[in-house]
Formats: sequence, structure tokens, C-alpha cells
Amino acid sequence: QVQLVESGGGLVQAGGSLRLSCASSGRILADYSMGWFRQAPGKERERLLGINWMGSRTLYTNSVKDRFTISRDNAKNTVVLQMNNLEPEDTAVYYCAADRGTMLSSTPDYWGQGTQVTVSS
Repeated sequence: QVQLVESGGGLVQAGGSLRLSCASSGRILADYSMGWFRQAPGKERERLLGINWMGSRTLYTNSVKDRFTISRDNAKNTVVLQMNNLEPEDTAVYYCAADRGTMLSSTPDYWGQGTQVTVSS
């Protein structure tokens, strides 16, 4: 059984930064793509960024381009989302996800429990 555990959410002022981490346990996920989604109140879950085991990154949402970056450490089974220049519109629950294969699909195999990010204006 694979478990994904996020950490690093919280409250930040607009223009600030946060770093979210996701640690996976159970099976080794070195051949999985990993990434991040978010869901704001009243909105659908949104796919943000993905990274496969070779380090190839894919941006799925232009609103976070040049502000959010994704990285992973295969040896530690972790993936990190660095969020800079945060905006109130980034307020959401952020979810880590893992998906078998070279791309992060919209319906990944595994989800984390989510971590709240709140950006104040």
C-alpha cells in the first residue's frame, strides 16, 4: 500500500513563499510520475505540475508558471513544490499525487490527504 503524506502548508501573505513536501511510503515509486493538484472552495480539483522519474517536468496550469516549481528526490521518495510570489487566488487545499508511468494523469493512482495553503491579501 502506498501512502503519500504532504507537509508545509500554512498561512502566508501575498507575495510570500511556501514549500510543500510529499513523502511516499510503502512501495518504491521511482518509476512513477508524481505531482501536485489543488482544489479551491467551490472549484474543481486542478492539476498543476508533474515530474516523472527521469526528472522531466510538465506544467498543466499556466496560472502558476514562473512562480511554482517541482522537484523530486528518487532516493528519498519525495517530491517538493516550491511556491513563490503567492497570490490570494492560490488559496486551496494542495494534494500530492503519484501515477504509474511517464506522465501524471488527471486521475492518478494515489493521492495524499491534502494540505491547506491560505494566502492573505
